[in-house]
Amino acid sequence: MEFKGRVLEHPKGTWTIYPSLCKGCGLCIEKCPTKAITWSEVLGVYGTPSVESNNKCIACGICQMVCPDCAIYVEKKK
Repeated sequence: MEFKGRVLEHPKGTWTIYPSLCKGCGLCIEKCPTKAITWSEVLGVYGTPSVESNNKCIACGICQMVCPDCAIYVEKKK
């Protein structure tokens, strides 16, 4: 199985969500220090909404660390 990531470019970094891994638990939304993550129209693995980030993202990686399904990948710009 190949996982297709949805890549979102922000001023501070690149934020990738893998909807086929996201179960829509919302932990990332809860833990984001800048409130940059919201629910998306794109459905996740169980037919629940996945998430997306906006330009408030500081690429801190907290969402990546708390995601129980490894559905988020954050890469900070140098």
